[in-house]
Amino acid sequence: MHPHQYLDSLNKEYLAVHRQKEDLFWETYMGISNDQAGSAQAETHWNQFLSNADRLSEIQLQLEKLQSTPLNDKADVVKAGLEGWLATFKAHALPTREARELKADLIKFESELFERKQQHTQIFIDAQGNKQEGSLPVLAANIRTSDNESVRKSSHQAMLDLEQWLLVNGLLDLVKLRNQFARSLGYDNFFDYSIVKTEQMTTTELFTILDDFEQRTRESNLSSLKQLASDKGQQALEGHNFVYSFSGDAMRDLDPYVPFSQSLRRWIESFGRLNINYSNAELTLDLLDRKGKYPNGFCHGPIPSFYDNSQWVPAKVNFTSNAKPDQVGSGYDGINTLFHEGGHAAHFANVKMNAPCFSQEFAPTSMAYAETQSMFCDSLLEDGDWLKLYALDENGVAIPDSVIKAMIESKQPFKAYTERSILVVPYFERALYQLADEELTPENITRLAREMEKNILGLECSPRPLMAIPHLLSDESACAYQGYLLAHMAVYQTRAYFTNKFGYLTDNPEIGPLLEEHYWHQGNAVNHNQTIIQLTGEGFNAKYLADECNLTSEQAWQIEQDKISVLANRPRACVHSLNAKISIVDGDKELANNELSDEQMCHDFEQYIVEYYGR
Repeated sequence: MHPHQYLDSLNKEYLAVHRQKEDLFWETYMGISNDQAGSAQAETHWNQFLSNADRLSEIQLQLEKLQSTPLNDKADVVKAGLEGWLATFKAHALPTREARELKADLIKFESELFERKQQHTQIFIDAQGNKQEGSLPVLAANIRTSDNESVRKSSHQAMLDLEQWLLVNGLLDLVKLRNQFARSLGYDNFFDYSIVKTEQMTTTELFTILDDFEQRTRESNLSSLKQLASDKGQQALEGHNFVYSFSGDAMRDLDPYVPFSQSLRRWIESFGRLNINYSNAELTLDLLDRKGKYPNGFCHGPIPSFYDNSQWVPAKVNFTSNAKPDQVGSGYDGINTLFHEGGHAAHFANVKMNAPCFSQEFAPTSMAYAETQSMFCDSLLEDGDWLKLYALDENGVAIPDSVIKAMIESKQPFKAYTERSILVVPYFERALYQLADEELTPENITRLAREMEKNILGLECSPRPLMAIPHLLSDESACAYQGYLLAHMAVYQTRAYFTNKFGYLTDNPEIGPLLEEHYWHQGNAVNHNQTIIQLTGEGFNAKYLADECNLTSEQAWQIEQDKISVLANRPRACVHSLNAKISIVDGDKELANNELSDEQMCHDFEQYIVEYYGR
């Protein structure tokens, strides 16, 4: 078989396997199907495809054939595609029967645990003293924004109860099975295996970066905790009080200006003015919280974008949030998730390579690389000029400067804490997977979680207890949480570059095309550091985030004032088409689409949200 034919055949075969897995993944994670067994079987089939070590020699043979043919542009393109597949199979190949069987066991076990967890309910006490079911996003919003301490405390306790439920319902066996799988591949534990797979570095290399960041932000974090306790009492440091103590009032003041009903319009207008183009992708957005739905936003692509020879194959992308529009704080959370997952979708819709392996969220795609795209987009929501242009109340009145200032004054002292709330997860997971099987008891792991929260966060218990984080259970996100912190480092480096080059970010139509060219088009054909160099001319540098964490509130407010002050003299960019076919759904019910126009879709969505949720 000619290398070109082999590449075409491989692409076609993968697309079929991938699509089946992703369709069932979406249906089960959205709670619209109970076919957990079918989903697990499809994922097993997908894993078997990617873990087939025989593919490595097959692709090497095809690459050798290319070397014996005359050099030309077409051969170079085929070579690039085959090398992409080679990297993909190297990241997933399982060379032994034992490893393949253990992987199949893991998929089955995780599927069964996921199904049990879907049936588990979390209960909190509402302001009227009634018991209510609450998803993790609802509980988290209660803890951040409810002015009723009983609501906050019962919501936090529900998360602690979930931890204990997990510890006796499969989490410990999952850790043991994952470690057994990793050891079958020659690794000491599953954490070490995952870091090599997701970030192409060793655990030692990773913690060289993390330890440095921990040291740089430690004093700032401890100082902010000490000041809060001095200002509001020691009880402000309790898990159910902490976030509300420093940000609750500011977030409640923000709430009228960011109703969730307007989130879709804000996303379309903001991304449109950034000139972000989805390259004719088909997007399905499931944005509302409901029972049985996975309690965290995510973005997956059933059809990866790529060039099938000269024919462009647009992406099909699904992404989700868990908004509860009638809950204080949920509007801003929902918009944040929409921008975040919309950033992922923009990335994966714009990979312009010749094989689908370059445009998917799995290894060899670095999680830090993928999250840089999404977190850059959601970072805009904290910019003063973005808030003045898009945070409008029901009468179209812009958010007052005083509210933006209050947000900064409440959050900036805890910027180090916010980043360390990401940092604590890899410290915990590393320690968890280093334990011997006999040490894996509910008591030991609970104690370990609280010790890590104390050491890294400075709190006796985190507002978001470690084992209540959904990522720890999922195969693709377990031992990958540090990707968010590495991404944040790259985000602030990217923001600094654009700010220095253009003077502003919000509504800047130069940004979309530059992200496409330097960050998106090549997909995982280049590593994270190379993309940063391509755009900024500088390698990965954590100093920009550290500098941001160490700003005083006064310095941070001055920066935002400067952004706001130039708005009057800056022409407003036009809203470019996102060039996407968009459908807004709630489970298996379609709420709106842009078949007629984006305006009609936004109107239909707003009408539905206001009718059912009030705002």
